[in-house]
Amino acid sequence: MRLTFMGKDPNSPDGDSPTIWVDEETKDLVIQGWKADAETEAECRVTGPIPEHEAVVRVPARLAQAIREALDVAERDDED
Repeated sequence: MRLTFMGKDPNSPDGDSPTIWVDEETKDLVIQGWKADAETEAECRVTGPIPEHEAVVRVPARLAQAIREALDVAERDDED
């Protein structure tokens, strides 16, 4: 697996998260974010359970541009 780095939260105090990558093989977005709190997870469960192998994470809106770019990379590579 090889990940293409797309961006980090420019306001992260330590410069280490949240982060977005694109998996070059699957074109999946790989997102590192803040663990959701219990209230957020409860709200998410309203639409269904969260499987044990999944997690709810928060990604700041200021990473929207990096997410758009990651989607463009994934879709562009898909067209090749």
